[in-house]
Amino acid sequence: MDRMPAWAFRIMAFMFNVEDFFRSDVGKKLESFGIRNGDTVVDYGCGTGRYLKKASELAGDSGKVYAVDIHELAVKSAGDFARKHGLKNILPLLTDGTTCDIPSLSADLVYALDMFHMVSNPAAFLAELHRIVKPGGILVLEDGHQPRTLSLMKIRKSGVWEITEEFKKFVKCRPLG
Repeated sequence: MDRMPAWAFRIMAFMFNVEDFFRSDVGKKLESFGIRNGDTVVDYGCGTGRYLKKASELAGDSGKVYAVDIHELAVKSAGDFARKHGLKNILPLLTDGTTCDIPSLSADLVYALDMFHMVSNPAAFLAELHRIVKPGGILVLEDGHQPRTLSLMKIRKSGVWEITEEFKKFVKCRPLG
């Protein structure tokens, strides 16, 4: 996975903070993902953590939300955000981009928003997400800055996901096998 420089992360964080200040619907898209109270959710590529509050609310006190990223600043940002807002079910986690310390078959839902285009080894990335999701779990992948046809090709080529639904900006998948 390509890791952005720290200066670029800081600029992105600033831009998102400005945008989110003027928007009251940040995280609204998560409502369509099917997150339920008690779910274990993974925000893979959490970035600045802009979706964590909504994910935390939807998963509830009995659920947990892993905030996973390859960037140390993102993981720090997620931890700071969780403490600031008293979100006790958020677990920030640094990854190397191919493996993470989430137990196998533990996630009810994994979402990766606006980052799939940056993954340099999509087969390894999708295999790792397959490892952590429960049978019958859900993967939500946003195209990001790549054409839908490329997203679909990468998913199909991985051999571990079945595309179940397509929406304007993202696809839902179920694990195979």
